[in-house]
Amino acid sequence: MITLRDITKVYKNGPLEVQALHPLNLQVEKGEFVAIMGSSGSGKSTLMNIIGCLDVPSSGSYELDGQQVQTLNEDELSKVRNQKIGFVFQSFNLLARQTVLQNVTLPMMYAGIPREKRNERALDLLDKVGLGERIKHRPNELSGGQKQRVAIARALTMNAPILLADEPTGNLDTKSSVEIMALFQEIHAEGTTIVLVTHEPDIAEYADRVITFGDGHVLNDKRKGSGLS
Repeated sequence: MITLRDITKVYKNGPLEVQALHPLNLQVEKGEFVAIMGSSGSGKSTLMNIIGCLDVPSSGSYELDGQQVQTLNEDELSKVRNQKIGFVFQSFNLLARQTVLQNVTLPMMYAGIPREKRNERALDLLDKVGLGERIKHRPNELSGGQKQRVAIARALTMNAPILLADEPTGNLDTKSSVEIMALFQEIHAEGTTIVLVTHEPDIAEYADRVITFGDGHVLNDKRKGSGLS
């Protein structure tokens, strides 16, 4: 599903260069649930942005679901982001003036799906995440956990095969974090490939595979029950 070969990322600030990722090789199979761990500045968010086609590597190749990403133009990349990848962010990224229902239908509107179909799909997803009664509320009327449930419903609207989550529990209390991670486990059980960035070991425990980053390098890559790294 995801194959990175010799990926590097260098950020330039005038004469200064910062290497965020050193030559990196990584493969994520279809249906895996992978957690990427590391301290601030370790390179994990840079990697997530590259996987999500939000940033481009300085060198190397990236194959996503059989497509060579570096050969795609901006329109093609937008289509990939809309149809193949669902995004969940720490800060929720909901539109404050839109209702819960409108927030969830947004990706489908961009894809040109008729209103009736997108509303029907959004209502089904909001029921699935336990917010069927909140469709007319706005984000400022929701708790942090509820906002993240809206964000997850929005990420699932296009039936994307990959779900990327960047610190999805970072702004949540313990109870809400547990509920959100249980939801991720349900989504994974239905066949979605999940890549999740976190700095919390207890959150990483929900994944089947944990990759630990440090200074732009993979320090450890461990699958549950394998004892291998």
